[in-house]
Amino acid sequence: MSPNSPPEQPELIRGVGLAGATTLNMIDMIGVGPFITIPLIVSAAGGPQAMLGWILGAVFALCDGLVWAELGAAMPGAGGSYRYLKEIYGPRTMGRLLSFLFIWQLSFSAPLSVASGCIGLSHYAGYLWPGLDRSLAERTLHLALPGLGGLEARVILMPGTFVAMATCALVVFLLYRRITAIEKLSELLWLGVALTVAWIIVAGLTHFSAARAFDFPPGAFHPSNAFFTGMGAAMLLATYDYWGYYNVCFLGAEIRDPGRTIPRALILSILVVAIIYIVMNISVLGVIPWRELSGNSNQQGNYVISVFMQRIYGNWAGRAVTGLIMWTAFASVFSLLLGYSRVPYAAALDGNYFRAFARVHPQHRFPTVSLLALGGVAMLFCLLRLADVIAALVVIRILLQFIVQAVGLMVLRKRQPDLARPFRMWLYPLPALLAIAGFIFILVARKNFLREIRYAVVILVLGLAIYFVRSWRRGEWPFAAHPADAEAAG
Repeated sequence: MSPNSPPEQPELIRGVGLAGATTLNMIDMIGVGPFITIPLIVSAAGGPQAMLGWILGAVFALCDGLVWAELGAAMPGAGGSYRYLKEIYGPRTMGRLLSFLFIWQLSFSAPLSVASGCIGLSHYAGYLWPGLDRSLAERTLHLALPGLGGLEARVILMPGTFVAMATCALVVFLLYRRITAIEKLSELLWLGVALTVAWIIVAGLTHFSAARAFDFPPGAFHPSNAFFTGMGAAMLLATYDYWGYYNVCFLGAEIRDPGRTIPRALILSILVVAIIYIVMNISVLGVIPWRELSGNSNQQGNYVISVFMQRIYGNWAGRAVTGLIMWTAFASVFSLLLGYSRVPYAAALDGNYFRAFARVHPQHRFPTVSLLALGGVAMLFCLLRLADVIAALVVIRILLQFIVQAVGLMVLRKRQPDLARPFRMWLYPLPALLAIAGFIFILVARKNFLREIRYAVVILVLGLAIYFVRSWRRGEWPFAAHPADAEAAG
């Protein structure tokens, strides 16, 4: 063992089966996102053609899900993308750099993802207690960067901010226990999620107006610049709504029969959630005219489903569905933080991240420092606006993780053709190429698309600087005097 390696730790428990893995994925996917983004997507697309954004989002989610399915089945350990990037590009050379950069961006994107669910929950709580939406303090922070332009972040403090932070703290408390107990808790949370979406769909379909739902404006599908720009913005939001299908891969070391369970949980959760989203969103458009949706005030957009139910059944229904959506958002945050907390743990375990993150609870055997650190950063991100959190999260992750990983699948096929692959991508390499094309379209086919890309570039440059300084001090690649030195340093 090298002096930089962490001490031996108890192994994680393979205690999650197909039902638990699929449940964790689905409550991760069906968080507060689809209940918040409906008016945003309709407004971005300019009408009910927004349904195309949800459909394309499902197609690209399935294409990228097949990338995760093959990699997750072949390398079923804790860490997900960290493990994949390291093995694909060389564990002692470029793979070590890319896997470090993945952990570095995760230090931002994972808490952003968790914070988005907590903020969304607090927004719906504002329907029950309107005072939560009152602004206590607000400030826009600017930072000018040579060659990149300016970075901007808007910080808002409301009573609802404290609700979001308290939600994150409660999730950390609940996750501070054994994984087998967490699987049972996740299935209980899923019951609330299933009840929520079922009631929304039934309510919409029983009060559905096809003329209202498919009231397309003139030229709705004309292939103009406005159409593609609007569809790019809509697909960014749809991508955020679908994300979570890969959560099971971060728990690879805790999945029973991972070669079969991981691909099945991925594909099943994507297909079921896609059907739920498309039917649910069409149901809402069949009750509330799209022009009214796209013209909602900011506060109404925060809890559009509450307004939807109130219009159909009255105030009691608006309050009841609000409680269920808050339950759904909480369940999503629970699943997100559970999965992400295993990633820095996996990196620290092999010496490529701070050693403290490898600590495992001696009795319940879960990564303690990783869980507490990500939860704490997420609480800070609750001070940001939800729209800014979503855009930054999606762009950072696409640039610094998803595209690199999809390319990596094809690299791995070339480099290690004999690697045991319990699951192989269907129609290879078409899904990987479609996923890459879809991600690039989302990045550039939006107004002011450079704003979030600047965030990703800054994170990348800082991560490279930290990695190279750290590697130089430790004598690791690319500063090792001989290949044997790099091997020993790992």
